[in-house]
Amino acid sequence: MRTPKRLTDFHLFICVCNLLLQGGLVAALHLQELRIPSHAVRNSNVRLECHFELDGETLYSVKWYKDGNEFYRYVPRDMPPAQVFPLPGVTVNIHNSSDTQVVLTSVQLPSSGLYRCEVSGEAPFFQTVTEHQRMMVVALPEEEPKITGGKPRYQVGDTVRVNCTSGRSKPAAQLSWFINGEHADPNFLRGPDTIVTGREGLETSILGLEFAVRPKHFKKGDMKLKCLATIATLYFRSNEESVEGERPQRASVLESRGTVAPPGSRADRVQAATGGSTLSSPPATAAGIVLYGCLLLLLTGMLTCPR
Repeated sequence: MRTPKRLTDFHLFICVCNLLLQGGLVAALHLQELRIPSHAVRNSNVRLECHFELDGETLYSVKWYKDGNEFYRYVPRDMPPAQVFPLPGVTVNIHNSSDTQVVLTSVQLPSSGLYRCEVSGEAPFFQTVTEHQRMMVVALPEEEPKITGGKPRYQVGDTVRVNCTSGRSKPAAQLSWFINGEHADPNFLRGPDTIVTGREGLETSILGLEFAVRPKHFKKGDMKLKCLATIATLYFRSNEESVEGERPQRASVLESRGTVAPPGSRADRVQAATGGSTLSSPPATAAGIVLYGCLLLLLTGMLTCPR
């Protein structure tokens, strides 16, 4: 059975093309770099970049796809060269887009997906290079993580039971506990638990901490409990509480710091004359003060009473 001449010519054409390409006699289009952020914050603008090298080839088109659906096309020979195709979750800023970049405006949660850039050369070879990367749009919590259930003071032997809650986000925040700046023992952790709410399926994350207080948990009489919430490389927020250990009870009566008279002093003779008792405070009146002074002089032998 003879092979049709047209089919033989086509095979010959393909073989010649392959030989030319392998021998480097034909320009080779190649994709240099694809820049797509792995995470983007909701309501922000995102730039998708696709850099390629023509190496003498003529550009035919650049096409962008999300999850297999084309949403942007750039063809230099068309007028205008850029064209946008409607796609849920994708809003293109066509004025800031070109053959090497596409700018997405106010990305939302449905904007998450697999993005692909496809570059094609002109006839007769129509070389095509393509590459893809995934992007996730993140909804950040509106508030910092909260610590609940703690007491203002603990003592050795008490049990600490606290929770850390990070507000609604997408995806759920990753929570970590620290005691005095060091990661808490994994055996102390309870959870995490995730609560999904709302039409968008935003997630609230909760992580508990429970442990028996030991002396090592206090640093200079205080214990610091910190909760850290993170989402990818976009969100780092923490909350810290400082609690006191039980303080020793202070004496209710302060000791007197009076000076001690040297042995054999007049004060000793006064004390001996009074039988070891101390004199009461002098009266506040002038007459009383004079009488009190006379009494002291009399006791010390410096004053003699007339007979």
